[in-house]
Formats: sequence, C-alpha cells, structure tokens
Amino acid sequence: MENNHSNPGEPLWRKILSNSERAALNAQPELEMEARLTLALTRLPAASAPSNFTARVLDAIELEEKAVARAHQGWNWSLLFPRLAVATAVLIFFGISVQHYETNVQHRVLVKNLATLASAQPPSVDALENLDAIQRMSQTAHADGELLAVLQ
Repeated sequence: MENNHSNPGEPLWRKILSNSERAALNAQPELEMEARLTLALTRLPAASAPSNFTARVLDAIELEEKAVARAHQGWNWSLLFPRLAVATAVLIFFGISVQHYETNVQHRVLVKNLATLASAQPPSVDALENLDAIQRMSQTAHADGELLAVLQ
C-alpha cells in the first residue's frame, strides 16, 4: 500500500517514497539502505508516552544536577590530594634550593674573609702591648651614677 499523498506536516521519515523517488535512490546505492530503514520505520506503530513523561524527565535531570552539586560541595580528596602533593613537592624543592643558595653565599663570604686575613699584615708589637687599651676604647661607656648625682 503506497501513499503518494502525504500530509505536508507529517515528518519526512514517515513519508512513503514515490516510484520516481525510489528510482532516484536506486541510482545512488549508498542511499538504498537508508531508504529501506525509512520504509521499516513507517511500518512501526507510534510509541505511546505517558502524559507526564516530560515532567518525569525534567525531574530526573533536576535530581541528577542536585547530586552533582552535592558531590562538589564537600572536600573532594581525589582532586585535592594530587594538587596538595604537587604543591608540597614544589615547596620542598624551593626550600632546598634556597638553603643551597644560602650555603654557597656563606661559603663565598668565608673564603673571601680567609683570603683577606691571609693577605693582611700581622699586628705590630706596639698594638699587641696596648691591646687592653684598644679593647677598652671599643667598649661603650657606662654612665657613672655617683658622678651624675654629684653634678646635679
């Protein structure tokens, strides 16, 4: 039973092909299987859906979105742990690098001081005889309480 007068509002997959359309399809073998599928679909009865189908689908989507939102609210250790491990590794590497740099700087200063000391002249005999006086000169003077009391 071939229906050449299909309703213009009817979906294209329900349309039964005319003889000229079928001949055009036979000229293109890659479309022949699609034409057979379309014919098989026209023979299927329309599937009935419950009256609240759309509401049920929207409710299911809303429940799924809420579940995803709940999963993202708390701590997600499976995402946090790798980031924390990388951050810890970076901090350890940075700390070791700073410590190595500081050690090298101290070593250079020590070498420079040793080189300066080695090239310096030894102290004279006069400086060694007056060492106590030189040390007293470098000390800060303390205020004499009795002298301050007399002067006031």
